[in-house]
Amino acid sequence: MKDSNANSDQRRSALPIFHEDTSEATLDKMMDNATTAASFLKAIGHEGRMMTLCYLSSGEKSVRELESLLSARQAAVSQQLARLRLEGLIVPRREGKTIYYRLADDRARQVMELVYRLFCSEENK
Repeated sequence: MKDSNANSDQRRSALPIFHEDTSEATLDKMMDNATTAASFLKAIGHEGRMMTLCYLSSGEKSVRELESLLSARQAAVSQQLARLRLEGLIVPRREGKTIYYRLADDRARQVMELVYRLFCSEENK
């Protein structure tokens, strides 16, 4: 009966099931994906960057707005923005002397929603 439950759990998972006969090409692709995912997670694995992504999940913000929201100096905010930009998670837009940032795509928003559900929502407290 225990094996039946294990198989049932595997079917419900979004993760693929791998066997000894998994092709070399598939394993190489997995390693490439793991490298990309690790880089992504390292980029968000800092409180300041995570909060920045959280704020940007609700829409575009200027550097000045982010400084205020993060209660941080411009130099510290700029350093975190540079790392997020380097990782391709955010994109800048200049309007006169003001620089605005927004999320580059939906990956960060999806992760921030998951983090919120797991750690911040009232149902998980």
